[in-house]
Amino acid sequence: MENTSLTLEQVNKWYSGDVHAVKGVSMDVRPGEFIVFVGPSGCGKSTTLRMIAGLERVDSGTIHMGEMLMNSVPPKNRDIAMVFQNYALYPTMKVFDNIAFPLKMRHWKKEDIRHRVTEIADSLDLLEYLWRRPIALSGGQRQRVALARAMVRAPKLFLMDEPLSNLDAKLRVQMRREITALQRKLGTTTIYVTHDQTEAMTMGDRIAIFKDGVVQQMDTPQMLYQKPANLFVAGFIGSPPMNIWKEGEKFCGIRPEHIHITENPDHIRARVVSVEWTGRETVVFADTENLGNLGIVTDAVCPLKVGDRCYLALDKQFIHFFDGETGGGSNNRHKKTL
Repeated sequence: MENTSLTLEQVNKWYSGDVHAVKGVSMDVRPGEFIVFVGPSGCGKSTTLRMIAGLERVDSGTIHMGEMLMNSVPPKNRDIAMVFQNYALYPTMKVFDNIAFPLKMRHWKKEDIRHRVTEIADSLDLLEYLWRRPIALSGGQRQRVALARAMVRAPKLFLMDEPLSNLDAKLRVQMRREITALQRKLGTTTIYVTHDQTEAMTMGDRIAIFKDGVVQQMDTPQMLYQKPANLFVAGFIGSPPMNIWKEGEKFCGIRPEHIHITENPDHIRARVVSVEWTGRETVVFADTENLGNLGIVTDAVCPLKVGDRCYLALDKQFIHFFDGETGGGSNNRHKKTL
């Protein structure tokens, strides 16, 4: 399988003349990289994916796969495979024929089709389901069939548009592990769209965070979490999100795990308003006089109850400062606590 790079340069998309859905998106995707587009509904992530696929026209800017300009190339000639959230399987065809369909359209020999479909089905644990119809499969099994159909012809680029959104929580966790393992095994350049930050953080080599048609930041999961470029990224990535408050002309932020509950009356006075036990940790929300409501991640065993008074210490080396007008961020590194 030949891997390919993907380059977007100042890509724009308008609807109805004045709706600017995608605004000057530029990025370089390396061969074999797993890139996740994430953001709230209507942020432009799926529209950008559809322009890469050729399903939406690029109004200005360029898209290259490798050295080839793709703007005017029909979808069928782009050597890509898409996986949709609704699976898009043919209900009257058995699983074998669904997977084999792209090969039949390319006039492969029957014996080659049988060998290739069997190989792919085996890698996805689908061999025992090859002669069933999609209606007889579970949601996870249907998604595996959709993945197999995308993989079977070894495309240069995988495009996945919220493929796990119709699955229950437990199955989503299982399927995201399977997808990332398969992508690493195949080495195929992949663009994956989701609104779920957990999917984004656990699956992507790099993540592009969209808001209002603009890529706010594109980086590794670790860098997005540790060094958010602006207030939106800081508040979007992380659960619970970063605590934000205004101090003079700037906004300040700190992650919940960098606030510590103490018994020192010289620290910040607070009153507990919520306690959420998750099993491995406890998330406490507490009201303060000057910093507003703060989220704190602490040990699984936490004696605090709603209404309790406590004291909080902020680890200053992990405080972020954001510009009061632009929201742009920078890190502050100190050695003391507040």
